[in-house]
Amino acid sequence: MTGGVNIIDKCNARFQEIFTSFNKSSDGKITVSHFGEFSQDLVNSLTISIENAMYDSGDKKGVVKRMFSVLIEGLQNIRIHGERDEYGTQVSFLVIHQNTDAYKICFGNLVKKEKIKKIEEILSFLNSEDQVVVKQRYMEVLSLGEISSKGGAGLGFITMALKTKQPISYHALPVSDELACLSIELSLPRV
Repeated sequence: MTGGVNIIDKCNARFQEIFTSFNKSSDGKITVSHFGEFSQDLVNSLTISIENAMYDSGDKKGVVKRMFSVLIEGLQNIRIHGERDEYGTQVSFLVIHQNTDAYKICFGNLVKKEKIKKIEEILSFLNSEDQVVVKQRYMEVLSLGEISSKGGAGLGFITMALKTKQPISYHALPVSDELACLSIELSLPRV
């Protein structure tokens, strides 16, 4: 088996594990699942479709706007920061589960193993602080210009933490010597 197929298989196994876990819930249903690359057209189509489905489900405008922000941050993070395997494939996924109380959202993509520690530090900080401190960090990053060449400074994670007001869980699965499949899971309350 070649390295690229092995990477895709390992990421797909993680996707299937998350899908199965979400699907086992006796309350609710999976509303979106996608494994593969995310073109800008697909991102646009998904966000519009999800927004419409949320309104059809009776979600309030504030919840829909927060979901839209989370989706844009997560999917653009995949598109901009997601690594490619040795064949140039940007392996990634999205799963959304809806129940009466919340939406569970999971994003997954390839990252360089060397970046995991920084991601863990950002997420650990966000998960340990209250919303006031997270908002202050957001403003600091914007005002101090702590932005990488690809536009990142953890702003996407910070935005997701502010919009969901919930901890962000994550899992990094090594898939090669240099890469890991990073999955980020959030919960967005429907109130």
